[in-house]
Amino acid sequence: MRSESSGRSEHISPKYTVKGLFNGGFGRNFDAKSDALQRSPLERFIPMNHQELQFGPFSVSLLETCRFGLDGGAMFGVVPKTLWERAYASADERNRIPMAAKVLLVRAHGRTILVDTGNCPWMSPKLREIYDICFDDHSISGSLARAGVDAAQVTDVVLTHLHFDHVGGAMLETGEPRFPNAAYHVQKRQLDWARAATEKDRASFMPEMFEPLVGSGRMNIVDGDGELFPGMYLECVHGHTQSMQTVRLSDGQTTVFFPADLMPTSAHISVPYGMAYDNFPLTTIDEKKRLLPRIIDEQWIVVFEHDALRDAGRIVRTDRGVALGEEFVLCR
Repeated sequence: MRSESSGRSEHISPKYTVKGLFNGGFGRNFDAKSDALQRSPLERFIPMNHQELQFGPFSVSLLETCRFGLDGGAMFGVVPKTLWERAYASADERNRIPMAAKVLLVRAHGRTILVDTGNCPWMSPKLREIYDICFDDHSISGSLARAGVDAAQVTDVVLTHLHFDHVGGAMLETGEPRFPNAAYHVQKRQLDWARAATEKDRASFMPEMFEPLVGSGRMNIVDGDGELFPGMYLECVHGHTQSMQTVRLSDGQTTVFFPADLMPTSAHISVPYGMAYDNFPLTTIDEKKRLLPRIIDEQWIVVFEHDALRDAGRIVRTDRGVALGEEFVLCR
């Protein structure tokens, strides 16, 4: 992994009743939040109030930044509505399904790291209405405050990619970085793609949300896979958009995996369940098939960035494919 700075030198609940459906296998009904609370904790980390994981040098929790809604058909591609509604949630009168924008908060090695920043609080009223974006109950500033983190304390922001629902919280409306002392890490090929996006995904990139970061000198441009900090690994996948970087935290025993839009919700762990938003859907399928055996065999904890019902869990094999096993409540 090569890294270059764009300027100055940088250091590298409500109750839901849902069903699980993966590869045709129906799960039981359960309250997604209380069910997870009734499960026994993993032996290899210490759960704190079911909101924070501690393992090795890492302290990990999840911050919710807003709720929003996207078209269910777009979120599940060729999967019929009768199936994805049972797998995830029912749609509203505009066919939008409930979505969350969650941010991973990692504290390790004296650093305070965020992975993604959620939706943009100063997005236009028209777009907020189209995407049903609501900050009434959750915001990035409010969630950070509840976690006891001031914006000036954030040392690093890893941007998995530059779609507006991932980079939207990175900037203030004034055009200044929200986290003034942080290095923002993004993949070079993702930045190049965002600057010359195709007709298919051009609307997902809003230059005003990331170009000022480049101009400020806060953007650290990373080129390829590698270890950003000890035990924090970046691995690029290319099905959703070019060089989206997933984040894996590991102490050699416990692993937490943040796949971003490779598996945006727990219903997307099944190989055929992909988004119409994906630029290269067959690549997404190949990437899931490559990663799932390791995720399952090594019992990774997978964090679902956009799931409004579930935060994280371990994936298990079943006689019908894969399913979500033990769940974890991580949101503050």
